[in-house]
Amino acid sequence: MDRNLVKIQGFDVDSFTFEQAVDWAYSKHGQIVTINPEMISAAQKNPDFAEIINSAELVVADGIGVEIGLKILGYKVKRIAGIDLGKALVEKFTASGKSVAMIGAKPGVVDSAIENLSKEYKNLNVVYSHDGYFDNDEDIIASVISANPDLILVALGSPKQEFFIHNIKEKLPNSTLIGLGGSFDVWAGVVERAPKIYQKLGLEWLYRTLKEPKRFKRIFPTLPLFVLKVLKERFSK
Repeated sequence: MDRNLVKIQGFDVDSFTFEQAVDWAYSKHGQIVTINPEMISAAQKNPDFAEIINSAELVVADGIGVEIGLKILGYKVKRIAGIDLGKALVEKFTASGKSVAMIGAKPGVVDSAIENLSKEYKNLNVVYSHDGYFDNDEDIIASVISANPDLILVALGSPKQEFFIHNIKEKLPNSTLIGLGGSFDVWAGVVERAPKIYQKLGLEWLYRTLKEPKRFKRIFPTLPLFVLKVLKERFSK
């Protein structure tokens, strides 16, 4: 199965279905980026971040913003929530007897996330874990390389998690690595995920903003500006 890429704001996005993305990530390895408008905006101001996104082995549209943007450009690409993709990969890798590493979140949260995942996936084999509070990336990277996990879940927030993954992926060519933002908090039960109706409508960002108003400043004006830029891209063709 070859990648079928579409482009938005200078960034390639895979047009896989959810199931195809899971299969690709399992069989092809490498870095997975779950892209959203905030990341695109940040990468447009940071060439190094942009290069990391465009060198990833898989880039999925995480969130309604990118899905709408692609639709404006004439592409039918369904969003793939990073938290759902991460969970599906844990299930698939565990079912195949593969090992997992989890890095990120506050102290104790990653342990609770592992505990809850272990209840759901009895054969879960976490060979390395660490919270997201560390000063020396090299020490963590050395430990991960030594553990040699098949699946590496990194929840450090963007763009830190993407840089971390990029710096380690060439040293672990047979591993699949994905940045998952706040997913560990949800899996640990520390943060409540948006109700199903918000998930279905692609409005998890709105639910989180209503629960955490401080997020408003971060999301706006990024989202409307993103849509305006995409409209400009569409009509400049």
